[in-house]
Amino acid sequence: MPQFVLMTLDRRTGRRELRANLHGGAFRPALSPDGKYLAYGSRYEAQTGLRIRDLETTEEKWIAYPIQRDEQESVASLDVLPGYAFTPDSKAVIISYGGKIWRVPVDGSAATGIPFRVQTKVDVGPRLAFSYPIADSAEFTMHQIRDAVPSPDEKRLAFVAMDKLYVMDYPAGTPKRISDLGGNEAEPAWSPDGRWISFVTWTRDGGRLYKVSSTGGKPVLLTPANAMYSSPVFSPDGNRVVVVRSPAQTVREQGGFQGAAELVWVSAAGGAPTLIAPTQGRGSPHFVQSDTGRLYLYNPNEGLVSMRWDGTDVRTHLKVTGLRTPEAPQPTNAQSIKMGPTGDQALVQVSNDLYLVTVPVIGETPTVNMADPTNAEVPSRKLTDVGGQFPAWSADGRKVHYSIGHSHFVYDIERARQVDDSIDAARRARGDSTVQRDTTQQRNQGPAANPRGYQPVETQILLRAKRDVPQGTALLTGARIVTMKGDEVIERGDILVRNNRIAAIGPSGSVQAPAGTQTIDVAGKTIVPGFVDTHAHPDVERGEHQQPWSYLANLAYGVTTLRDPQTGTTDVLTYEDAVDAGLAVGPRIYSTGPGLFGPTYFPGLGDDIKDLDHARRIMRRYSQYYDTHTLKMYITGNRQQRQWVLMAAREQNIMPTTEGALDFRYDLTMALDGYPGQEHALPITPLYKDVV
Repeated sequence: MPQFVLMTLDRRTGRRELRANLHGGAFRPALSPDGKYLAYGSRYEAQTGLRIRDLETTEEKWIAYPIQRDEQESVASLDVLPGYAFTPDSKAVIISYGGKIWRVPVDGSAATGIPFRVQTKVDVGPRLAFSYPIADSAEFTMHQIRDAVPSPDEKRLAFVAMDKLYVMDYPAGTPKRISDLGGNEAEPAWSPDGRWISFVTWTRDGGRLYKVSSTGGKPVLLTPANAMYSSPVFSPDGNRVVVVRSPAQTVREQGGFQGAAELVWVSAAGGAPTLIAPTQGRGSPHFVQSDTGRLYLYNPNEGLVSMRWDGTDVRTHLKVTGLRTPEAPQPTNAQSIKMGPTGDQALVQVSNDLYLVTVPVIGETPTVNMADPTNAEVPSRKLTDVGGQFPAWSADGRKVHYSIGHSHFVYDIERARQVDDSIDAARRARGDSTVQRDTTQQRNQGPAANPRGYQPVETQILLRAKRDVPQGTALLTGARIVTMKGDEVIERGDILVRNNRIAAIGPSGSVQAPAGTQTIDVAGKTIVPGFVDTHAHPDVERGEHQQPWSYLANLAYGVTTLRDPQTGTTDVLTYEDAVDAGLAVGPRIYSTGPGLFGPTYFPGLGDDIKDLDHARRIMRRYSQYYDTHTLKMYITGNRQQRQWVLMAAREQNIMPTTEGALDFRYDLTMALDGYPGQEHALPITPLYKDVV
């Protein structure tokens, strides 16, 4: 404070001069018709009032305090204070506060109310409400596969599910575990001959780098050094494994890859690591067939770079950007770029979608913008409809692999071009020469989808896991019990638990337990129902997963179910499965998954929704692939775009909630349109019957 001050601007000279600079701010000024008074709002202590200044004498005083609370800390889309005005005779101010309209004399005498009555009719969107059963089956289908990569001959697929490494004959084989290690496994990488798979592990003691036969067997420890390893990749000759290494202690104490990360290589037979160079924010090492003496890496700020094996001769090959918004001086950078095996194309992730970009050799670093790939500086193509994660090249560079949820996709680049050409030929035959080519990217960027366009081949990988359901019967005796029956409290009672359900509650001695029941004396304790935290953002490790301390803390405070409305990443899908399977300890986990962001506030994460069909395709990300049942609409564009999201959610049985965004007008329009939920408080207080 103050966040607002009053100034005057000389329109002839452009000179500005400060007029009011109170600690509580100075805002929403108004001049009296006779030019004698200046009124403005300010805050004193914790409340807002209206001040008036006599411009002839410079004397100043409060004429109304307190009034409507100001919006200095919010977006203030309706201004910092409601509108008010002087009467034509300059003797009073007409202002609203306390749910009424007041006439406030400028001389400081008592305000008088102005009676009013408004009759209005407001159209409200239809009620949106779906019920979902709480899953209690003996088994469940894992929500997500991660880090999926094809074998060099593309006949097999290695991937991670629930933090364990699997390999399957692709596409119709049965996934099989090929490692028996404890802890979490991640980021498989094939050797060029397809015989070995390198991968990283993480436990409470730290991380390791391993390789294992692609047909299964005892994993081979490649280096005994305890560290946080990530992004392993075999060299083109198969003799070395390149990996990013970070200090394990730093990760344990601070979480994530905080500093000191290095790029190293290890002999494929095992041994001591050899330093290549500090990463300097670069990651995702990979190679191209035409130049095996160079390593390729990506840094969002620097672009796609390459270096020699000794870390020298760094060259920048490509930069890719996404949307640019009026608020941003520069467009956002791509999240990842991987050079294709042939070195002439790059696989790019911008926001939730994947693109194929031609890499020109023009003597300087090209920058290619993917806001509209049909008009990009070089030939480019959008590959995804609903989004994609974990992009990977086939060994020959002819196909692109990616996953979302428990589905894996293969995009055949040449086949897609053939489909485009056939569509063009059909249009030419019809004499429809004015219509642009209907490529996949144009279908996604334009107003409507064309089902005749090329679609990648999708394979659902359905892995089943046993749900961790406790078995047996227990009787908790002698506790003080706060029940869910109104304000009932049983001062000394018993609780009968059968498996994972409460079977009976009553005063001590009134609950009949079957033979074989374990009795637990909890006298002196108070037992309350488990708490449901409907807006929780538990801190979890992303990428290399581990037991979240935040889950344990929530349980310790009695939270038995939590809902995370906007997780940022899809890691929560694996954590949810881990809790269900008993591999991690935590409350029952619900989430919206990553938010559906708009391009204005979050251009690097957002979806620029073109029409209702586009919203429907995006909604499949949540209904079909994330399987969250819920969605966080996070400032997703203008009101029409937000309505498209709501309509698509209704069609696909998704319960959407919203981000309040400290914008009262925005919040009211969402309520009027029919959004059933809103996270965070409304910024204006108090509210009255016209709102509630």
